[in-house]
This record gives sequence, C-alpha cells and structure tokens, in this order.
Amino acid sequence: MTKDEVFCKLKEVLVAEFGLEEGEVRPEAGLSTDLDLDSIDVVDLIVKMKSHISGKMEPEQFKNVKTLQHIVDVLHPLAQ
Repeated sequence: MTKDEVFCKLKEVLVAEFGLEEGEVRPEAGLSTDLDLDSIDVVDLIVKMKSHISGKMEPEQFKNVKTLQHIVDVLHPLAQ
C-alpha cells in the first residue's frame, strides 16, 4: 500500500466514523488543533485502521504523532 492509499483509508475512517468533513482531512492537519481529536479519539482511529494494515502496530509508535501525515508515516511501513 502506498502512502497515498494509507492516507485515503485514514480519510475514509475520519469522515465515516468521526464525522469530519473531507475538506478538513489533509495531511498537514493537526490532530488536536485542526481536527479537534483528543488522545482517546486518536487511539480509536488507530484501532479502526488495524483492519487495513497487515503489520503489527505498537502503541509507542504513535506517542508523538501530531498530524495526519505523522500517522501515515508510521502506518505506511506496516502496510507493506
């Protein structure tokens, strides 16, 4: 899966499950500042992405994510 494909899946989940507008969901969007997601929302988002990712995700990998692009960068190697 390419980074673009990972982002598209992430966008689908954010729009369908979190009620965000498609226009809000951009790679540089800050999780808390732009999308108003708290830490529980981010954990929920990562759990929902598990079904699209074949690799094993570790919670430590997501400790410092601040933007959607950071999440894509962490998930991309796991989606191979």
